Amino acid sequence: MGLSRCMARSVLRPADSLRTLIGLLAAAFLLALPGLAHAQGAVRSVHGDWQIRCDTPPGAQTEQCALIQSVVAEDRSNAGLTVIVLKTADQKSRLMRVVAPLGVLLPSGLGLKLDNQDVGRAGFVRCLPNGCVAEVVMDDKLLGQLRSAKTATFIIFETPEEGIGFPLSLNGLGEGYDKLP
Repeated sequence: MGLSRCMARSVLRPADSLRTLIGLLAAAFLLALPGLAHAQGAVRSVHGDWQIRCDTPPGAQTEQCALIQSVVAEDRSNAGLTVIVLKTADQKSRLMRVVAPLGVLLPSGLGLKLDNQDVGRAGFVRCLPNGCVAEVVMDDKLLGQLRSAKTATFIIFETPEEGIGFPLSLNGLGEGYDKLP
């Protein structure tokens, strides 16, 4: 599959990737908060490598928050990934949404490895002008795996044979998740 030779790094290059990062954060937050038509949301708190961002969508009576982390590939300033973890407004579901760059091979889905152990793949549910979205309902098992692992590698495919891995730190994910309203 060529994953190791095509592994992207999660090191951010501020000068080259700031516009991409801001765009991804805006897209991610728009996806994370249904009905939100403006703003990225204010950073409520920082937990390790994760941020809790909150905003009140137009027409909503309560604020909605999401745990967010974005990475941009060091060697591909146009390739970034944003991971959003949130609890639904009714508190009955926990979702993980991943916004991948345009151009991904949709049928291959989004792969996930935790500490180099394959966890599985999720399908993409839609593409927007600034990225394609994969969504997973997080059960207790997946949440436990995310809490105990050190790193997650999200894998997108540009061709059936070529995967690009995006290492993402899980430092602070458990603490941040516990602080989500």
